[in-house]
Amino acid sequence: MYDFDREIDRHGTWSVQWDGIADRFGVPDLLPFTISDMDFASPPEVLAALRDRVDHGVFGYTDWRLGEFRDAIRHWYASRYATGIDPEALVYAPSVLNQLSQLLRMWTEPGDGVVVHTPTYDGFRKAVTGLGRELRGVPLGDLDALERELARPDSRMLLLCSPHNPTGRVWTEQELAAFAELAERHGAAVVSDEIHADLTTDGHRHVPWTRVAEQGRGRRWALVTSGTKAFNFPALSGSYGIVGDPDARQTFVRRMETGEGLASPAVLSLTAHIAAYRQGAPWLDELRGYVAGTMELLRERLATGLPGVVWEPPQAGYLAWIDLRPLGIEETRLQEELVSVEKVAIMPGGVYGTPGFVRLNVGCPRKKAERGVDALIRAATRLRTR
Repeated sequence: MYDFDREIDRHGTWSVQWDGIADRFGVPDLLPFTISDMDFASPPEVLAALRDRVDHGVFGYTDWRLGEFRDAIRHWYASRYATGIDPEALVYAPSVLNQLSQLLRMWTEPGDGVVVHTPTYDGFRKAVTGLGRELRGVPLGDLDALERELARPDSRMLLLCSPHNPTGRVWTEQELAAFAELAERHGAAVVSDEIHADLTTDGHRHVPWTRVAEQGRGRRWALVTSGTKAFNFPALSGSYGIVGDPDARQTFVRRMETGEGLASPAVLSLTAHIAAYRQGAPWLDELRGYVAGTMELLRERLATGLPGVVWEPPQAGYLAWIDLRPLGIEETRLQEELVSVEKVAIMPGGVYGTPGFVRLNVGCPRKKAERGVDALIRAATRLRTR
């Protein structure tokens, strides 16, 4: 029904992934597999709603609490996750990282520790350290290490990525309950970034943090998310969250509306969210199937082309997190080969605190994804034989 094979030229659209490639890699005109947005057009239903709103012609001040925005979110969680959402518990902000920054200011002080899983989304690192907090990483799956870090007297927050970026891991309800119990025991607030939740693969079920919080595990918690990732309209901005404690929620809203001056959100973001959550499910499900097919292609190519690498598709998302450490190739050399010879840009694992991996964005037409994985295989093969 939807054409995900169609290639759309994004050059000249002020795209960070395409036009801004030289800022990160030092070379222009590379084929990019980098920042986590997709090369697909947003759903036709979203585009139609945006056109109708633009045709109206008036873009005066808006209020996200008026109209259908909150009810569309309630509908999405009920239909997608069988989870009830109290519209009065919702908050709004320009982005998920903006919400995180506000919550860090509310629940931590400069010098406090913020515990995360490693590898770590680089946006977390920038937000936490940029505000003078200390990022404290623990390996995925190591519950003992997590408790040791949360038990430190100045560890004030557990910051989750759920599902996890860059690995694509989907946390089970039991794992989330264990995190909540540890955070409550040691007095740490919890912030759960769930922007990748709508991109789980078949056989894996995302559990919103609200389901864990319903069990009475702690009052200082927030779920932060957005429809911009799954439906590919991040440039429209806009995110929302759920803050568990009513007093903290009022504080958050007051900070946004006074300290940040957010009295009127971007109306096209509201429009896009409403259309996506009311009409976008068929497009999203077809997208998930398409990406799963691309991931299977990657698995087959890597198994044949780099037999020393054992890789399985992620449980969520369109980011392939590939462990190249068995090849014994130094990360800097691989990046030089990819950029100078193959003319592709693929994110090195060191960006996320784990050298030896790469993060390959395959949220794109399959022909492009094939070019990326084949370039990676060729570059790694040459370096192994030198």
